[in-house]
Amino acid sequence: FWSLTCCSQPKAAMSDMKVTLKELEDNRIEFRHRDECAHILIPLNKCRRATGYAVWKCTDLRHAYEKCQYDRYQKRVKTHLMSKK
Repeated sequence: FWSLTCCSQPKAAMSDMKVTLKELEDNRIEFRHRDECAHILIPLNKCRRATGYAVWKCTDLRHAYEKCQYDRYQKRVKTHLMSKK
Protein backbone atom coordinates (compact mmCIF):
# COMPACT_ATOMS: atom_id res chain seq x y z
CA PHE A 1 0.00 0.00 0.00
CA TRP A 2 2.73 2.54 0.90
CA SER A 3 6.10 2.62 -0.72
CA LEU A 4 8.34 2.40 2.33
CA THR A 5 11.78 3.88 2.79
CA CYS A 6 14.42 3.68 5.48
CA CYS A 7 12.20 4.91 8.23
CA SER A 8 8.92 3.08 7.72
CA GLN A 9 7.34 6.28 6.44
CA PRO A 10 5.68 6.96 3.11
CA LYS A 11 7.82 8.56 0.43
CA ALA A 12 5.67 11.70 0.64
CA ALA A 13 6.72 12.17 4.26
CA MET A 14 10.35 11.47 3.46
CA SER A 15 10.34 14.18 0.80
CA ASP A 16 9.90 16.73 3.61
CA MET A 17 13.18 15.64 5.19
CA LYS A 18 15.81 18.35 5.57
CA VAL A 19 18.64 15.94 6.40
CA THR A 20 20.05 13.04 4.45
CA LEU A 21 19.99 9.41 5.44
CA LYS A 22 23.77 9.56 5.85
CA GLU A 23 23.45 12.45 8.33
CA LEU A 24 20.85 10.46 10.28
CA GLU A 25 23.13 7.43 10.38
CA ASP A 26 26.24 9.49 11.26
CA ASN A 27 24.39 11.09 14.17
CA ARG A 28 22.94 7.74 15.29
CA ILE A 29 19.34 8.91 15.10
CA GLU A 30 17.06 5.98 15.90
CA PHE A 31 14.58 4.87 13.26
CA ARG A 32 11.61 6.00 15.32
CA HIS A 33 13.00 9.56 15.39
CA ARG A 34 13.79 9.80 11.67
CA ASP A 35 11.04 12.16 10.65
CA GLU A 36 10.55 15.72 9.42
CA CYS A 37 11.87 17.03 12.75
CA ALA A 38 15.21 15.22 12.64
CA HIS A 39 16.93 18.38 11.40
CA ILE A 40 16.24 19.87 14.86
CA LEU A 41 16.95 16.68 16.78
CA ILE A 42 20.55 16.42 15.53
CA PRO A 43 21.74 19.74 17.02
CA LEU A 44 19.55 19.14 20.09
CA ASN A 45 21.27 15.83 20.79
CA LYS A 46 24.69 17.43 20.26
CA CYS A 47 23.78 20.19 22.70
CA ARG A 48 22.48 17.66 25.23
CA ARG A 49 25.70 15.66 25.08
CA ALA A 50 27.83 18.81 25.34
CA THR A 51 25.98 20.01 28.45
CA GLY A 52 25.73 16.68 30.24
CA TYR A 53 21.98 16.43 29.60
CA ALA A 54 21.27 19.35 31.92
CA VAL A 55 17.53 19.96 31.66
CA TRP A 56 17.86 23.75 31.88
CA LYS A 57 20.19 23.86 28.87
CA CYS A 58 19.30 23.65 25.17
CA THR A 59 15.77 24.88 25.88
CA ASP A 60 15.38 26.75 22.59
CA LEU A 61 16.23 23.64 20.60
CA ARG A 62 14.05 21.44 22.79
CA HIS A 63 11.06 23.74 22.36
CA ALA A 64 11.65 23.94 18.62
CA TYR A 65 11.76 20.13 18.43
CA GLU A 66 8.61 19.75 20.53
CA LYS A 67 6.79 22.34 18.40
CA CYS A 68 7.81 20.50 15.26
CA GLN A 69 6.50 17.22 16.71
CA TYR A 70 3.25 18.91 17.73
CA ASP A 71 2.81 20.38 14.24
CA ARG A 72 3.33 16.89 12.77
CA TYR A 73 0.67 15.56 15.14
CA GLN A 74 -1.77 18.29 14.09
CA LYS A 75 -1.11 17.44 10.45
CA ARG A 76 -1.79 13.72 11.07
CA VAL A 77 -5.03 14.48 12.93
CA LYS A 78 -6.21 16.76 10.13
CA THR A 79 -5.39 14.15 7.52
CA HIS A 80 -7.20 11.49 9.52
CA LEU A 81 -10.31 13.64 9.94
CA MET A 82 -10.34 14.49 6.24
CA SER A 83 -10.14 10.80 5.33
CA LYS A 84 -13.18 10.03 7.49
CA LYS A 85 -15.37 12.42 5.48
